[in-house]
Amino acid sequence: MIQRIQSIYLFIAAIVAGVLPFWAGLWTNAKTNANVYSIDLFLENTLLQKCVPILFFISALVAIVTIFLFKNRQLQFVLNRLNILINLFLLGLLIYLSQTLSGEASVSEKGIGMFFPIVVILLLVLANKAIKKDEDLVKSVDRLR
Repeated sequence: MIQRIQSIYLFIAAIVAGVLPFWAGLWTNAKTNANVYSIDLFLENTLLQKCVPILFFISALVAIVTIFLFKNRQLQFVLNRLNILINLFLLGLLIYLSQTLSGEASVSEKGIGMFFPIVVILLLVLANKAIKKDEDLVKSVDRLR
């Protein structure tokens, strides 16, 4: 069922992971004073920087796929945990990249996009709690039969 609360959490997580990183800046370049967006990282030389937009896209895709697996709550729960791991890796990668930006003599400003993996993780944890609650409700009804 699409109207369940975990579907709303997953939909918001897909929006935060799939749309917002391409509109909100990840950090501001100290040299040029320009915002660096997720899509701009495709043009960089290193593989780590190219992985950031790919991981955002994979996270959004897994969240959308998980919405439509409402009949299989266990698989939904496992995919949410996988998505949490993807976002933890993405968060670590963003922290690493922000600490080792090339040519940074002065501290650059971090943008709101650096916090998107944290928001997605929070939404996925809330969705997992709701899925667990549904699973417990189904098990309790099965006991009564």
